Amino acid sequence: MTDTHSLEVRGVTLGYADRTVVEDLDLALAPGRITCIVGANACGKSTVLRSMARLLKPRGGQVVLDGHDLHALPTKQVARTLGLLPQSPVAPEGIVVADLGARGRHPHQGALARWTREDDEAVAEALELTGTAEIAERSVDELSGGQRQRVWIAMVLAQQTDLLLLDEPTTFLDVAHQVEVLDLLTDLNRARGTTIAMVLHDLNLAARYADRLVALRAGHLHAAGDPADVLTADVVREVFGMESQVVPDPVSGRPIVLPIGRHHVRPEVAGVPVESGVSVASAAGS
Repeated sequence: MTDTHSLEVRGVTLGYADRTVVEDLDLALAPGRITCIVGANACGKSTVLRSMARLLKPRGGQVVLDGHDLHALPTKQVARTLGLLPQSPVAPEGIVVADLGARGRHPHQGALARWTREDDEAVAEALELTGTAEIAERSVDELSGGQRQRVWIAMVLAQQTDLLLLDEPTTFLDVAHQVEVLDLLTDLNRARGTTIAMVLHDLNLAARYADRLVALRAGHLHAAGDPADVLTADVVREVFGMESQVVPDPVSGRPIVLPIGRHHVRPEVAGVPVESGVSVASAAGS
C-alpha cells in the first residue's frame, strides 16, 4: 500500500429529497494521513463521507479520486482503492464472523470468483488485528454490539485498500476498545501509509488521533488543519454551541476539551478566564 492516492470534494452540494445538507463544500484528504471529521449532529459529517464513498451522488460539484470523477470510475476499481465502514451496517442473517470478514475480499475476486491463499491471509490478519479470530465461527447475530463493530472493522481491513473511510468506528465500543481500534488504525496508517478519514463524536479522541481535524457547521467547512489550531474554545462554541476550556492533554500534548456546563464550576476557580475569553464565573451564570 502507498500514500499516493488522492480523494477530494470540489464545490460539492449534497442532500436528500428536497433537503440540502451540505452546500458548496471543498475538502481534500491529506494523502497518507489521518483526518477526523467532527461537528454537531446533522451538520453533514456522514453525508460527506457517503459522497466520498460513492453512495450519494452530488447535486452539484464533484468527488475526485486520483484526478478522476469518482462516479465515472468502474465499481471494482473504486472498491479496490477505497473501503468504507458506514454507520450501523446490517449483516446477512445467520452469517458467521469469518464469512463476514471474507466479504472484504470480494473486490479482489476475478470473474470466476477464485479464492486464493492471499485472500485467506488477508482475512486471518484482519481477524487477528481486531481481536475477533477467537470468535471466527460464531454467528454475527449472537455477538454484542462491540464485538459486532470489531467484526465490521475486520471486514474493511480485509479489503486492504489504500483509502479507508469510517463513519463512527468506535460506536458501541467501551473506552478500552475505542482506544484499541484507534490505535489499530494508527498502526495501519504508519505501517502502510493508508489514508484514513473518519467521523468521530468524541472531540478529545479525534484531537488525539488526527493528523488533520475538520470541523463542519451546518453543512459548511468551518475550520480545518492541525488539531491544535482547530480545536479552540471559540471553535467549540461556534460549532457545538457549548462553552468550554481547552487545555493540553497531559498524555498526548494535543488539545483536550473540558465542557463547562452550568453545574460543575468550583467556587475556588470562579473568575479564572478560559481560552474563549469567557470567565468560568460568567459562563456559569449565563
